[in-house]
Amino acid sequence: MEVNMSFSHDMDDEYEKLIRRMNPPRVVIDNDACKNATVIRVDSANKHGILLEVVQILTDLNLIILKAYISSDGGWFMDVFNVTDQDGNKVTDEGVLDYIRKNLGPESCFSSCLRSVGVKPSMDHTAIELTGCDRPGLLSEVSAVLTHLKCNVVNAEVWTHNRRAAAVMQVTDEKTGAAITDPERLAGMKQLLCNVLKGSNKSRGAKTVVSHGATHTGRRLHQMMFADRDYERADDDVSDEKQRPNVSVVNWYDKDYSVVTIRSKDRPKLLFDTVCTLTDMQYVVFHANIDAEGPEAYQEYYIRHIDGSPVKSDAERQRVIQCLEAAIERRVSEGLKLELCTTDRIGLLSDVTRIFRENSLTVTRAEVTTKAGKAVNTFYVSGASGCPVDTKTIESIRQAIGKTILKVKGSPEELKPGSHESPTRFLFGGLFKSRSFVNFGLVRSYS
Repeated sequence: MEVNMSFSHDMDDEYEKLIRRMNPPRVVIDNDACKNATVIRVDSANKHGILLEVVQILTDLNLIILKAYISSDGGWFMDVFNVTDQDGNKVTDEGVLDYIRKNLGPESCFSSCLRSVGVKPSMDHTAIELTGCDRPGLLSEVSAVLTHLKCNVVNAEVWTHNRRAAAVMQVTDEKTGAAITDPERLAGMKQLLCNVLKGSNKSRGAKTVVSHGATHTGRRLHQMMFADRDYERADDDVSDEKQRPNVSVVNWYDKDYSVVTIRSKDRPKLLFDTVCTLTDMQYVVFHANIDAEGPEAYQEYYIRHIDGSPVKSDAERQRVIQCLEAAIERRVSEGLKLELCTTDRIGLLSDVTRIFRENSLTVTRAEVTTKAGKAVNTFYVSGASGCPVDTKTIESIRQAIGKTILKVKGSPEELKPGSHESPTRFLFGGLFKSRSFVNFGLVRSYS
């Protein structure tokens, strides 16, 4: 029986390859058709997940998608995207344009390479995935464990949403600078981190995964938080309904589609976040219209479940709405933006986390990267209970990190006068990798 199943799977793969050879993907890039954007058209044989794979490539290039039209009825898939660079200009960099042609055109392998999340071995680093309940000092404890285990965090991304926390970290051995391969050491690392994540909270589980796999960090974070059910709001959640995205789902019975419409404040990577969630929830997008040229983004999707049916019940409809709301909210960060760039060193994660925790700062999202010995990190922080960071806290941080290397940017009204109130709530603490240059910008970010 297993042989027959394997044979059938191999035949399906060969058939897909044959279809691709007969109908290779085609990419057309036009900088003349639109006044303010580069138009990218992708035509390809259709398959589940292809829309996400195309959007993922464009998003990873930090391109801003202003408009998009998607159609994938039948065996063919067609996408048209109006995109700009991060400065709002047309895309003219030949390196970027060649990358798009190579990765979306006839020479591409995007039909298979992006679906295999976490299966490619890497000896450059060890990947750690963490999920658990957010609580005061959590990241400080995690970083202390990693420092004690002689690990250096070279890349990391941390999200918090609805009192849950998730992180994808890439760590190396302090001595060798390479991946950690000793099975006993990996097992001990996993156990210690899982104990930290569990803490004293028994109501929701914690999970730690350690591997040598390579993942797409953004997609994995969505998958991890979705699996952790961060879309389920607590009974005492009194957040302002007006701040939530406007998501609706209705059935178009004449065509057996469910129509999903989303209105929300625009931000980079918004399209990726919603398409990622629909794909991982096993929905197929047959048609879509995207308009994000103004401050508000409008998205319209015509979907069916992978089994061919539209949304079948009110419970399913509510779950789709909740999951899309969560997908949009996870990456939104408001408050004080901290940017840090310096020479990397062991232990900074633990050291700076302690500084921010002692100053009652809440970190809602963090991105840590290192390249050629340099650390470039971004953090979004607020005061206790989500309030703005007060001026006394800023002065305390400047004293701890260094007044000459600390800058505050943005609108002054985001700061509040100093307060002596005790902190009542933290999220994930702080996540940093550097010390010689810090640029603190006070902004509201949706990137």
